[in-house]
Amino acid sequence: MKTTTDFDSFADSYDRALGEALAASGEDRQYFARGRVKRLAECVRRIGRTSRSLLDYGCGTGATTPLLLETLAAETAIGVDTSLRSLDVARRNHSSDQIGFCTVGEYRPSEAVDLAYCNGVFHHIPLDKRAMAVRFVFDSLHPGGLFSFWENNPWNPGTRHVMARCVFDRDAIPLPPAEAKRLLRSQGFSIIVTDFHFVFPRPLSAFRPFEKLLSRLPLGAQYHHLCEKPMPSL
Repeated sequence: MKTTTDFDSFADSYDRALGEALAASGEDRQYFARGRVKRLAECVRRIGRTSRSLLDYGCGTGATTPLLLETLAAETAIGVDTSLRSLDVARRNHSSDQIGFCTVGEYRPSEAVDLAYCNGVFHHIPLDKRAMAVRFVFDSLHPGGLFSFWENNPWNPGTRHVMARCVFDRDAIPLPPAEAKRLLRSQGFSIIVTDFHFVFPRPLSAFRPFEKLLSRLPLGAQYHHLCEKPMPSL
């Protein structure tokens, strides 16, 4: 991920900086977070899964972790990140009996998680460390567990505009959908579904009911690979 020091410096201003970058879309971060988690919940229901334990990989200040817990009707969630200051904010605002936070170094993958989630994390991870990050998630999931992998779509001009405006994305290395798919498969995941979301900004919100019809086309601001850790062969 981006260095700990970098994100430590943004921890207290993260929401404001992201809000300023997203202003061109006419929406705030919660609109996109709710949209991602709603889509994930739909996918999980469609394939008949339940998720009692969750991992929010690269949780930052933890705002999405309780949303995941509530929407997926899970029992526990753990958020991990490299930024100590971001984790301090997450603990202060979102810790509970069901939700905890720790550093990536403190967390020990043990095949105990039903579902892992990440959003916009891998474009901050150096190229030579991305496979290791995917393996960390893979090793955290029990066989048959799911990984909800969300990234910014570099083919979308609106996404490029937002990332150029975002102070903590300016040195990011975009990850195209096909490259992400190869990365995930290289560490053992199978891809269940790939789709694209957030096609229309608020000025064109009248067209949003049609977004599901466009979800297989690489038009949206973000893409989603829902992956599975395969069951062992008999």
